[in-house]
Amino acid sequence: MYQIDHILKHLPHRFPFLFVDRVISVEEGVSIHAQKCVTIGEDFFNGHFPDKPVMPGVIIIEALAQASGILGFMTMNKTPDSGSIYYFAGADDVRFRNPVVPGDTLELFSKIVGNKRGIWKFDCKAMVGDKEVCSATILCADRPK
Repeated sequence: MYQIDHILKHLPHRFPFLFVDRVISVEEGVSIHAQKCVTIGEDFFNGHFPDKPVMPGVIIIEALAQASGILGFMTMNKTPDSGSIYYFAGADDVRFRNPVVPGDTLELFSKIVGNKRGIWKFDCKAMVGDKEVCSATILCADRPK
């Protein structure tokens, strides 16, 4: 398991736009399992929705992209400090199946599908318990800062 210092080393994101709290496991070049602990203190719950807080789907996708970025950086043996940045380049086949609410632990899973000319493709899913809440194909671009 990797704690926050490892995550901060492999992602340029910081509060309030850091959506990975813990990395459970990584198989470099293959896959990652990370987590986001969803709390009522998240800024986005102020407006989404005040009387029924639901984590926005775009934030779930961003969390999956950040987990994929960690996997990509670790696979390439790079960090943002080495002059590389991993841009979120796209999402395909996105499906939302269940809401995510305060108190949930969002389990983030990403697998490398391929890499062509610095564009990485990941097969991703997010789970809460045994329920799949989101699936997507995520594209990230490795570029110089």
